[in-house]
Amino acid sequence: MAGRENAAAVATSAPCASGRWQGDSLSDMRRRMVDRVATGLCWLATILVLLMLFSILFVLVRNGLGGLRWVTFVHVTLPPGQGGGLANAIVGSLIQTGLAVLIGAPVGLLVGIYLAEFTATDGRFINLVRFISDLLLSAPSILVGLFIYMIVVVPTGHFSGMAGALALSMLVVPVVVRTTEDMLRLVPLSMREAAIALGAPRWRVILFVCLRAARDGVATGILLALARVSGETAPLLFTSLGNMNWSVSPAAPMASLPVTIYQYAGAAYEDWTALAWTGALLITAGILMINITVRLGLGRNRK
Repeated sequence: MAGRENAAAVATSAPCASGRWQGDSLSDMRRRMVDRVATGLCWLATILVLLMLFSILFVLVRNGLGGLRWVTFVHVTLPPGQGGGLANAIVGSLIQTGLAVLIGAPVGLLVGIYLAEFTATDGRFINLVRFISDLLLSAPSILVGLFIYMIVVVPTGHFSGMAGALALSMLVVPVVVRTTEDMLRLVPLSMREAAIALGAPRWRVILFVCLRAARDGVATGILLALARVSGETAPLLFTSLGNMNWSVSPAAPMASLPVTIYQYAGAAYEDWTALAWTGALLITAGILMINITVRLGLGRNRK
């Protein structure tokens, strides 16, 4: 009798079990289909981005490769038809972006450390600093150029390369602040506690533990800031203005590749237009080389 009751129970429960299995299989099929659709959309978006990137690089190489001559790197900008180059613009861009990073990166690094590591202080002041940093991050670059124009160019009475570097440094600071704060917050609390338990003072913990653990992200933030300011034109139009002659003095008007590209791209002269494409190619190639070099260096350090 007991065997018959068990068999009957199994028989009555079999349809429910089969129905449950069927429902699970339909749910699995739905999840697999959604997963495949999402994966396909991700692949499609990746392909579109790569196509746009390679199309930009292709156009730059096709139009700017012909201008990569020795004259371009040794001659200054000259009037149309006289075989000028971009030497003064290249050197001016290197000086101004270098000064901007030297000024803005340490400031952004210190502010990012303060926002990430000193949260126990006055929260209202930290929120104010973070709000100002976010505001600068989204501020149009032309407003930054006008600000430096009013506080540096107008009082001094002339344009200068230092004014351009100050304008670019204001664009560097918020990018470095944001990335430094985010990277330091990713450092596990246990690493800080272990260093403090060994008797290390707070500044050593921040410098030799937290920053060392987050150095890849901090370096990436500085590179992002460098990439942003390398192609900025509007701030330099109000600060360093540009210079057709050779000038390496930060106290005088200084040429730069973005301003030269802006001036040459809309010109009606073929040689100036070709130099504009060459300048755009040089900026893009320089940023790519810096990123690849730093990535290879950081990867070697991880090993």
